[in-house]
Amino acid sequence: MKMTGNTILITGGSSGIGKELARQLAKDNVVIITGRDRAKLEATRAELGNVHVAQSDVDDPNAIVVLYDTLTREFPALNVLINNAGIMRKVSLRDGADDLTDLVREIETDLNGPIRMVAQFLPHLKKQKSPTIVNVSSGLAFVPYPLSPIYSAAKAGVHAFTVALRFQLKKTNVKVFELVPPATETPLFRGDFDEQDLGSVKAMDVRKLAARAISLMEKDVLEIRPGLSNVLKLLSRFAPVFALNLLGQTAQASLDRIAAART
Repeated sequence: MKMTGNTILITGGSSGIGKELARQLAKDNVVIITGRDRAKLEATRAELGNVHVAQSDVDDPNAIVVLYDTLTREFPALNVLINNAGIMRKVSLRDGADDLTDLVREIETDLNGPIRMVAQFLPHLKKQKSPTIVNVSSGLAFVPYPLSPIYSAAKAGVHAFTVALRFQLKKTNVKVFELVPPATETPLFRGDFDEQDLGSVKAMDVRKLAARAISLMEKDVLEIRPGLSNVLKLLSRFAPVFALNLLGQTAQASLDRIAAART
């Protein structure tokens, strides 16, 4: 993939991996970032200086349609879609759930969001030179983290969707990449988790992750698995029970603490 001269849309671009991809890609491309929070978008634009912003919510199908109409009019050369928006929470299901709608927020944002974005933007992308879709999943798509079962399920879904989409589009000019981050030092990684939840996990520097992803996209590596994500994929094939128990060591203690707090 040619990594210069593109017009790139990044969902969830006001923080974390999306923001760092925007920072590095905006040097040689036109970059548009989206997010729910207008203030965060404007702060990111002020910080980076060379990105465009559009407030939108991937949870909302109507908002996606409005975003499509706006961006294809204002940026007709848009040829790269990076589905990065996501949330991650710790969720204990030992006693069920009080709110069944809130329970599946990760499915709406992390899985349904990319599916809807691809479906909406694909007809436009197919008309462009070098059209590209990048779906951001997670190493937890291969081995679930028991403390985040909904997030893990959503990212496994993103992985399966991306593989199937790539197969469906193999006779078109659209390239379909999957970026599979390991634990990465971002607000998402720290947001709902404390040191006891994370144990000895060492998160990858987000700048290194973004640089590695861009380098491998340029080489047309379609499934990009930096750092521990590659290990998790191998473990999922050859030692899945061991891998699950490894991730579950700190999760078990956290689940016990959640249960004790509810009693």
